[in-house]
Amino acid sequence: MDTFAPDTDPRAFRDALGAYATGVTIVTVPSGDGPIGITANSFASVSLDPPLVLWSPAKSSNRFKYFSGAPHFAIHVLDGHQQTVCDGFTRDRAAFDALDWQADENGVPLIEGCLARFECSLEAEHDGGDHTIIIGRVTRASARSGLPLLFQAGRFVSLKG
Repeated sequence: MDTFAPDTDPRAFRDALGAYATGVTIVTVPSGDGPIGITANSFASVSLDPPLVLWSPAKSSNRFKYFSGAPHFAIHVLDGHQQTVCDGFTRDRAAFDALDWQADENGVPLIEGCLARFECSLEAEHDGGDHTIIIGRVTRASARSGLPLLFQAGRFVSLKG
């Protein structure tokens, strides 16, 4: 195993982070420009009591302005067969046309068919270097059985069920 200093070898640092497989999510918010979504793998649980989750958008993203300070948002955990949904939101902030979705009472777009969904209200935001750490209080959650879409070492990977 090679050892390196992350501040002098950022590529090696990124590669080391890529060794960790993450789930793939789509985070959605309403906006004056219509429904907005973004692909994110920086999702984690924070607390069961109260029910809190976090995700971390990059400040350099051209969609950052929609998510920073958004009072309500939803995090959708993608099923293993939903790579095209992921790809759509990687390219287009408004990739809702081919999806079954509806807005909740706060206008937040809710995508159907995901493995799990967390409807959230903004609890806190914290500076996280080149990202912002957004903590959401989960107001509603839904889930079904299945295997998640995973991303590891720059590629999609799957679990065998």
